[in-house]
Amino acid sequence: INQRSIMQFILLGFGNVPELQVLLFLLFLVIYIMTMAGNILIIALVVADQHLNTPMYFFLGNLSCLETFTVPKMLVNFLSDNRSISYMGCVAQMYFLLFLGISECFLLAAMAYDRYVAICNPLRYRLIMNRRVCLSLTILSWFWGNVVSLVQTAWVFTLPFCGSNQINYFFCDIPPLIKLSCIDIPLYEMQLFTAAILVIFTPFSLIVVSYTFIISTILKMASAEGRHKAFSTCSSHLIVVTLYYESCGLIYLRPKSIHLLDTNKVLALIYTTITPTLNPFIYSLRNKEVKEALRRLLGDRMKRKIFSHRM
Repeated sequence: INQRSIMQFILLGFGNVPELQVLLFLLFLVIYIMTMAGNILIIALVVADQHLNTPMYFFLGNLSCLETFTVPKMLVNFLSDNRSISYMGCVAQMYFLLFLGISECFLLAAMAYDRYVAICNPLRYRLIMNRRVCLSLTILSWFWGNVVSLVQTAWVFTLPFCGSNQINYFFCDIPPLIKLSCIDIPLYEMQLFTAAILVIFTPFSLIVVSYTFIISTILKMASAEGRHKAFSTCSSHLIVVTLYYESCGLIYLRPKSIHLLDTNKVLALIYTTITPTLNPFIYSLRNKEVKEALRRLLGDRMKRKIFSHRM
């Protein structure tokens, strides 16, 4: 097989339905705006409201920070005939998307540990989850996201590419790029599967262990009100974990996922666009403290506006 020196790639995305390009552009523009607005609002509330100065909301602010970095190039591709991305642009895009996704995996595990301490060891919660511990867990999440994404990106782009430079995807990701390479696909598919198990299953197993102890503790509580209150503090996190890990797992933890790119495109949409959009609503609509913080923020603004008019 002849190896090619590829200078750029073509992101096919959803180009097979040209009649829907404008509609898809408008749909994802709305999703993009909602994602940015919702997550920036969460960050603003966590920073501005002293009542949210707790470990849980510190992690939530970091989660929202990760999810504000969506990829607007997909929007441009919907309306442009030129769907190309340079070789180095593809490298950078893959690195940043992997970095954000893997960091979120570990950050969700840190949030599960926070809920475990809060429910299973409430008297020592402030002592255990102090500022240094919270900062360390966040830095470790970002650190492992950086290390793993660097290794995976370097691994993919050392592969020899041959044949077409057309990527049947809407961003540069590992499965579609492996399919473009002139290597033994089953062998590299198994390596990708093994790496995905380590990266996805490790934090997920920590989440499962944390919630096993959490559920056991909740069931032992005497009052129904106490059980309801304890479970309500975890429900938002559980919904986010389910959405995120289910879509990631279906893409990267299936042995033949490289050959299912059309299915993967839909799943990738869930964890790259839909989940980041839903997260602020999940955490705000199901969380009394966030709703009260938003009410205080809007109330303070209204008071300042009324006061300035009187002056």
